[in-house]
Amino acid sequence: MNNEASSHSWAITILRVVVGIVFFAHGWQKVFGFGLHGVAGFFGQAGIPVPLVSAGIVMAVEFVGGALLILGLGTRLAAGLNAIDMVVAILAVHLKNGFFNPMGVEFPLTLLAACVCLMLAGPGAASVEWLFARRMS
Repeated sequence: MNNEASSHSWAITILRVVVGIVFFAHGWQKVFGFGLHGVAGFFGQAGIPVPLVSAGIVMAVEFVGGALLILGLGTRLAAGLNAIDMVVAILAVHLKNGFFNPMGVEFPLTLLAACVCLMLAGPGAASVEWLFARRMS
């Protein structure tokens, strides 16, 4: 692997781990802070259909998907599911609040872009997927 490819792989790793931490922390907050019914209540007020089911799915996607991103395991799938999560969050909650934080699209849009990059680039170096690929070759 040449120097540029190695730098790219480590850059993707940094992005993957940081984005994974963000999603894991948000999932943790939903699972252990707000709880299923707290998240479902918010989703119901936001007009998200089937709020109890939707809340369970989002909690799992953010919590488990965040952990998978940190580990670099199932990176493209975890990033894809979190990207869908961000599209729904933007359309259902953030778009009506404009661009800037605290409730605008700025933050979820950035996470959406990062997830799309991870879907396209894969896990980078220092990932479980990378270790498996090295063992297989």
